[in-house]
Order: sequence, then C-alpha cells, then structure tokens
Amino acid sequence: MMTVTEATATAGALKRLSDEGVSIWLDDLSRRRIESGGLAGLVATRNVVGVTTNPSIFQAAIGSGAGYEEQLADLAVRGVTVDEAVRMMTTADVRAAADVLRPVYEASGGRDGRVSIEVDPRLAHDTAATVAEARQLAWLVDRPNVMIKIPATKAGLPAITEVTGAGISVNVTLIFSLERYREVMDAYLAGLEKARAAGLGLSAIHSVASFFVSRVDSEIDKRLTLLGTDEALALKGRAALANARLAYEAYEQVFDGERWQALEGAGANRQRPLWASTGVKDPAYKDTLYVDELVAPGTVNTMPEATLNAVADHGDVRGDTVTGGYDRARADLAAVERLGIAYDEVVRQLEDEGVAKFEVAWQDLLDAVTKSLNSKGVDAQ
Repeated sequence: MMTVTEATATAGALKRLSDEGVSIWLDDLSRRRIESGGLAGLVATRNVVGVTTNPSIFQAAIGSGAGYEEQLADLAVRGVTVDEAVRMMTTADVRAAADVLRPVYEASGGRDGRVSIEVDPRLAHDTAATVAEARQLAWLVDRPNVMIKIPATKAGLPAITEVTGAGISVNVTLIFSLERYREVMDAYLAGLEKARAAGLGLSAIHSVASFFVSRVDSEIDKRLTLLGTDEALALKGRAALANARLAYEAYEQVFDGERWQALEGAGANRQRPLWASTGVKDPAYKDTLYVDELVAPGTVNTMPEATLNAVADHGDVRGDTVTGGYDRARADLAAVERLGIAYDEVVRQLEDEGVAKFEVAWQDLLDAVTKSLNSKGVDAQ
C-alpha cells in the first residue's frame, strides 16, 4: 500500500515537473475537448500550459466528425473547397484553444499559453509555399499566442528564418538529429537578426524546437533486436534519451554564445527545446520514461493525455535528469555506432518517415472532409 508521503509525492508530480522549469503542453486537441471544458480542466488541474497539434491529431478529431457537424453543414452550403474547409475547421479549433490558454499566456509574459498549428505537410519541401502558408495561418488564427509549426526539413530552415523575421512565433517540428537541431537554432537566430534589422521588437517573438524522442528508440531498438547479441540488447531504450540529452547540451552551447547574447540584449527570447513524441511505444518501458528522464530547466514536454495522466499518477520527477548525463549519452550513441547502426542514416530515415506520415494523415483528413461535404449535397473540389 502507498504511504501518505508517497501519495502526496505522486499527486504532485506534475507540479514538481513545472517547478523544475519544464512547461507541460498537451499533445492533442479536438472541438469536443474545447467545448466540454476538458481543456480548461487540464489547465486548472494538470499544470497544462500549452497545446500542440499536428496533421495526425486533426485527422483523428475532424475525421470522426464529432463536434464538427454544424460547421461542416455551413461549409457545404457555401460550396467551399475541401482544402478551405479543413483550414476553416482547424484554425477555428486553434483560435478557441488559444482563447482558453490566453490567461496563461498573459501570466507567463508570452512564454507559455501557446497553441501550435502546422503548415500543410505537403509543403514541407517548398520554402516559399511554407512561408506563405505560415503567414496565412497566423492571419487566420489571429491570436498572439499562436505558434506556427514548420518542419525542420532542408527547405524548412530558410522558412524558419523568414517567418521569424516577420515577427511570427514558430514551433519547429520533426527534429531528429543533432546536426539538424543546430541548423534549426541557427535559422532562429538568423530570423531574430532579420526582425531586428526590420525594426521589429524581439520580445514578442517566441519559439520552440520540437526534438522527437520515442521514434528514435523505436527504430534503433528494432535494429538492436535484429542483431540480438547481449551487447546490442543492453543498449535498447538508451539511444533516444542520449540523443535528447546531447540536444540539450547543444542548446546550452548556442544560447551561451556571443551571437545569442547580442540578441538577448535586444530583448530576444530563447528558443526552448521541446520534447516531442514522448508517449512510450514499447510496453516494456515505463510509460513515463521520456518525461522522468528528460527533466531540465527551460524545456517543454508535450504529452498525449495518457502520458500526462501517467505522470500525474506515478511519475518519478526527481530533479534535473539531463545536464549531468552528456558523457554517458555520447558513450551510448558511440556504442550503437560500433555495432554498425549508422546514426546519420537512422535520423534521415526518421525525418523522411515523419513528413510522409503527416502527409498521409493530411490526405486522410481531406478525404474524410470531402466525404462529409459530399454527403450534404455538395461536390467538394
């Protein structure tokens, strides 16, 4: 039986996580969650201070049709295209969620209270289209606490600079490699420099860099299992944490440099690391693994609700679990490389797969909305 002290510690796990400097964001959104008061409840009782969305999340929410019937009927009567219908629904949800989070945004000086919406994933390899879409989304949502998600593809990097330079807050997504993460930070700093040159105030621009975690273990563990040696099996479940910890080391280095200090003096905000894909994929691992082991000041952890509830129930938040582990992290990744598993190949594959998965989810969403519009007597274009 759990003692009173243990129960108190468990109940306070989310608060302790916040006290350690980790902002808790929910990795989910739906109209039902907003209209039922569920999102507001998580803000009030679960220390949630932000929301992230992606094409897969919207596909699950809107694809079900639940809560969207009235708007779908209105859109059908207007004869809008399916692309316009999807954007009207997704931006409406993000706008409403932003209103729920607005008090958090104001209380945190713009640091939290953020809601993210992603550019069309089909534009991931088109810089100009990504910039145009980002501007359009910021205009459509029309809330100061929105963040526009841009994928960290090669084409996405200059888009990050352009959009940041226009004074729009950006959530950079689908980061898997340490090299790409450094390029993302460079793109953000270049954007701040561009904004400063244009005479824009830097204090209103915020950004996070979404570094994906569990998918790294999923791919590397699969390869370690195929090798099957004791040495290989002993490394399972260690690569993702090692990768994320070294990303935090890179963050510390970049935001301790002279280039950053000049921007900070002009009022700029750090681009915080955001741990994404923190739901455990392997049931053999503790379901709070990617939360308990990635506690560091100035970070964000975006969790699906199941992970959020697991942390509240039995999370083991015991202080900073990142900054003391850089040597071990380097050793773990080196050990994986020695077994013939190429880090560069793995992270490149994960980026390609990440973009492809979001493209599929977006197309599934378009197909579902097309069906709904057609069922109401409108030939969706």
